[in-house]
Amino acid sequence: MTTVYAVRHGETPWNVEGRYQGQLDPPLNARGRQQAQITAKALAPLNIEAIYSSDLKRAVQTAEALARLTDISIRLDPRLREIHQGAWQGVLVEEIERRWPDEFAGWRRDPWHHRPPGGERLQDVQERVLAALYDIAARHPGGTVAVFTHKLPIALLKIALHGAPADRLWELLPANGAWEVFHVTPELLIRVQQQLEGKRPSATT
Repeated sequence: MTTVYAVRHGETPWNVEGRYQGQLDPPLNARGRQQAQITAKALAPLNIEAIYSSDLKRAVQTAEALARLTDISIRLDPRLREIHQGAWQGVLVEEIERRWPDEFAGWRRDPWHHRPPGGERLQDVQERVLAALYDIAARHPGGTVAVFTHKLPIALLKIALHGAPADRLWELLPANGAWEVFHVTPELLIRVQQQLEGKRPSATT
């Protein structure tokens, strides 16, 4: 069994502005850097043996605080990225609501059957993040690792691995700098992937 601390990156200027980030690459702001330090100090005593991160700057900068305390190098994995939000990336929420009222309403009401225009489906994000976690667990059996990622990937892992209700996705999003603990094995992740494949709906947009 591998113990995984899945950490959401610290705050960015776009978090403050209410601007959709997706796979665009704003850095941490001052508060985000402080959150990274607080998180690093909490995780450093936990015998972390490896640090993995999304390759997006805000996740890497958050991971760097722990890497400095533990002298562990960061391994980048693009599969840990946030959802690609298509046309909505870099756009303020109020502008999204104004320019894409029907699409945004559908996304907020039923995200499993809708997606940002030109963006990823939740099912696809969940699949790639679970695949990344499978590889990490296989490399570190019995170990403890830190994985720096984003809010939707962590919420999707909580649904897949903790049995959180899929229809409460928006309530499962972690705060900046917060983390969730997962105890995983490759065998568990294979079973979860098979179960999800059997019941995933197709996106309608």
